[in-house]
Amino acid sequence: MSRKEIFAGNWKMNKTYSGAVELVRELLNNLTDIGNREVVIFPPSPYVKDMAAICENSPIKVGMQNMHYEKAGAFTGEVSPEMVKDTGASYILIGHSERRHIFGETDEDVNRKVKAALEYDLIPMICVGELLDQREKGHTDDVIKKQVEAALEGISGDDVLKVVFAYEPVWAIGTGKVATPDMAGEVHSLIRKLLSGIFNDEISISIPVLYGGSVKPDNIKGLYKIDDIDGVLVGGASLSADSFIDIISVK
Repeated sequence: MSRKEIFAGNWKMNKTYSGAVELVRELLNNLTDIGNREVVIFPPSPYVKDMAAICENSPIKVGMQNMHYEKAGAFTGEVSPEMVKDTGASYILIGHSERRHIFGETDEDVNRKVKAALEYDLIPMICVGELLDQREKGHTDDVIKKQVEAALEGISGDDVLKVVFAYEPVWAIGTGKVATPDMAGEVHSLIRKLLSGIFNDEISISIPVLYGGSVKPDNIKGLYKIDDIDGVLVGGASLSADSFIDIISVK
């Protein structure tokens, strides 16, 4: 079955407004023939509405890096699902390792955000991944199983088809290290087995699973050839139009 291929760029806390506009314009000017591939950018939240307007009717979709699961309330500094939707964003990044390990997001928080995203017709891109010590102790499978199952608790078979997963080994994010294609492929295969167990084989093979973790133009080819990898979630390399376009254009 042919799944949607997604090439996503998480800008994190980078770029000024003028730099964000320049980057998007460069992408739009150079991404003229990407076939069935979908490109998603996650700018800092103050820029999302303008980036979505610039990218309207283009091959580039725009997402928000984070949101609260409540519809409204006294949550200083947070944005609600309704606010995210109102910006024109179509994707929401949920459970990124930096949100989990720096800001203390729990599996329960991730699940609540997934449900809120689906309620507001946003596409949740759910990040899962293990720490270095967890991999070294042989706990990768247990960590991924716990995170996947918790994220999808109470999610129906119909709704889960709107979800995207991204496997991001925490030890490979921003470190220059990258999981070998075989290592990444093993975890992607595990995610599909988990989805099959929670739902069924048809759903399992329908959901895009991306790889994220120091993805660069010089390692994308090896990752892309793995059958269960349906695209990538790119960090630093998505801040340069040239390098991000090289990654998106992989054959």
